[in-house]
Amino acid sequence: MSSDEFGKRLVIDIQSATYRRENKTLLNDVSWQVRKQEHWAILGLNGSGKTTLLNIINGYIWPTTGTVSVLTEAFGTIDLRELRKSIGWVSSSLQEKLYGRDLTQDVVLSGKYATIGLYDRPEAGDYDHAAALMEQLGCKKLWDRPYITCSQGEKQKVLIARALMASPRLLILDEPCNGLDLFSRETLLSGVDQLAAGADAPTILFVTHHTEEILPIFRHTLLLRRGEVYGAGETSKLLTPDLLSGFFETPVDVHWRSNRAWVTV
Repeated sequence: MSSDEFGKRLVIDIQSATYRRENKTLLNDVSWQVRKQEHWAILGLNGSGKTTLLNIINGYIWPTTGTVSVLTEAFGTIDLRELRKSIGWVSSSLQEKLYGRDLTQDVVLSGKYATIGLYDRPEAGDYDHAAALMEQLGCKKLWDRPYITCSQGEKQKVLIARALMASPRLLILDEPCNGLDLFSRETLLSGVDQLAAGADAPTILFVTHHTEEILPIFRHTLLLRRGEVYGAGETSKLLTPDLLSGFFETPVDVHWRSNRAWVTV
């Protein structure tokens, strides 16, 4: 494969990226590549640099040093506002910005326009698309429900459908299981699994600090610790007792069930 062909397969290409703010280094010399048809988990404890990395990928902040290319577009050569139209980002901060009295389908439809609230008049086919996405994620029953009346797990499904409304090429799920009970978490993860397995699925980054949330579909994992890459590669080779004990700086055991790694201290 030529270097040009290889470059076209890279969804994310970060080289030696460092980000400093107020004399504090939040990311240090991060290099990471994600190729087409790869779904990655990003694992790290609070304060590991996960949010900073996501902000760089979305172009909201710029690395102090290093280079970044997303969806084959090199930062510094493109309009980042246009690039963001191809990236879906689901985060808890977005939940707080939405209007609680909006109907769930209007929340989903607003994803086409990347607006908080639905101000544009959707086309007839948009409603069909929204319904299909909500059906795919198991939340079609919420149609015509005010968003504020939905449970935390239901809201997360609506937000994922909203992110998919614009047919993104890259989907970032930023700790989507936070605040969910055991059963709601497994229901949401089942929906993510089905989404990722689809032939036309976008490249998915799944951010978490719980190893058991890393589904088998996420065959690659990035380990972040204190702003640095601790490891990156095949999930099965990284989620081992020895490596994770060093990563967490605490002796841990790893038990695999249903191809998912459960860590105990």
